[in-house]
Amino acid sequence: MYGGDEVSAIVVDLGSSTVKAGYAGEDTPKAVFPSTVGWLAKDQESAGKKDGGDVEMKDAGDGKTYFVNDMSYRRDHMELASPFNDEGLLEDWDVVEAIWAHTLRKRLVVEPNEHPILMGEPVHTTRESREKMVELLFEKHNPPAVFLAKNPVLTSFASGRATSMVIDCGGSGTTVAAVHDGYALQKAVTRSPLGGDAITDVILKHLEKKKKTPVKPRYEFKRTARADGETFDVADVKCPDVAASYRLFKQREIAADLKETVCRLSDSAFSDAENQNMPSMQYELPDGNVIDVGVERYKIPELLFRPDLIDGFGLGADAPNAVKDAKGLSQLVLDNINRCDVDVRKDLFGGMLLAGGGSLFPQLRERLEAELHDAAPTNVRVKVTASQNAVERKFATWIGGSILASLGSFQQMWMSKQEYEEHGANLVHRKCP
Repeated sequence: MYGGDEVSAIVVDLGSSTVKAGYAGEDTPKAVFPSTVGWLAKDQESAGKKDGGDVEMKDAGDGKTYFVNDMSYRRDHMELASPFNDEGLLEDWDVVEAIWAHTLRKRLVVEPNEHPILMGEPVHTTRESREKMVELLFEKHNPPAVFLAKNPVLTSFASGRATSMVIDCGGSGTTVAAVHDGYALQKAVTRSPLGGDAITDVILKHLEKKKKTPVKPRYEFKRTARADGETFDVADVKCPDVAASYRLFKQREIAADLKETVCRLSDSAFSDAENQNMPSMQYELPDGNVIDVGVERYKIPELLFRPDLIDGFGLGADAPNAVKDAKGLSQLVLDNINRCDVDVRKDLFGGMLLAGGGSLFPQLRERLEAELHDAAPTNVRVKVTASQNAVERKFATWIGGSILASLGSFQQMWMSKQEYEEHGANLVHRKCP
């Protein structure tokens, strides 16, 4: 009906860290870019203008100019905004609309009125938020049809399963959701604000407070090669008008790279005594500073399982709130299973899926499986599956959407523009359960 051979459906996964978008039936998304957006107030607009491929999205309602997917270019006074609130739910609809417009018109370069659109959504999205998404899509972009699918359901489909326990470690938090016969069990969902971003923030604070190593964004210095061609002189560059939110974003990029390069999980519960002789690794910061990363490269990721360890970092009030208030990963999974019907628990223990960019720490899958095995009933088999391919793990939600929207049996499920005009946005709760 909508997603056949003639016209491909468009699949969009708006995540807390990155936006993934592309065509149904393809293996990977065509466009991947940060979901954080820059904005300038109307009176500062001229200062931010430049030639290039960035998108400027003016909103008459708030007088802001938005810059999507152009965080590498420093603009004085440019603040950054996320479409999500602290609960991981869409809140700033002006930012959402700026992202969608950029995705469809600049990155995929399509006419939205010619393509049905499948959107992934957080499993705990509110009814009001779902209606707002449908309303914005139809009123602003006029697609022939829309479908909203829960992220854990799409992740499950990406692995070819209709029933599974999905553990999604994202940027803004970790969500555990049971999927049974293609439907997410809403009442069992457990969520923690402790995700990849919180781990990145701990690394950043640890470097600056404990190691006394300032993390300089790349725009704050200039490197000049010396005559030998191997060493550099580094000169500071003053940027007094850079917004604090932009500076923090660029610092987090550096801390995130360090995290992905050197951090890993211990095979068993971490202890300082057992790990004090672990060999350290060297990491070179962009300004040429070389730091030794010792036992912290195990201890910081351990926060995913034991958030209480944050007290041992000596960060005090600087410790991210997301860590202070969180439950460990194993506990999140067990809480979810205990909320599910007794009859499906065995299937869930044996069908766990680990996904999301925050799940890429080496040994994370093995460690989680071991802890859950120790906590599970004796006659239950525990199996945690995670793709060996980092791309598949990071883009699992999008890949599931790509598979779903290209199935012939799915084409009758779309919510059409005609149905929207006849019944209104609240039809989405019936059409997209």
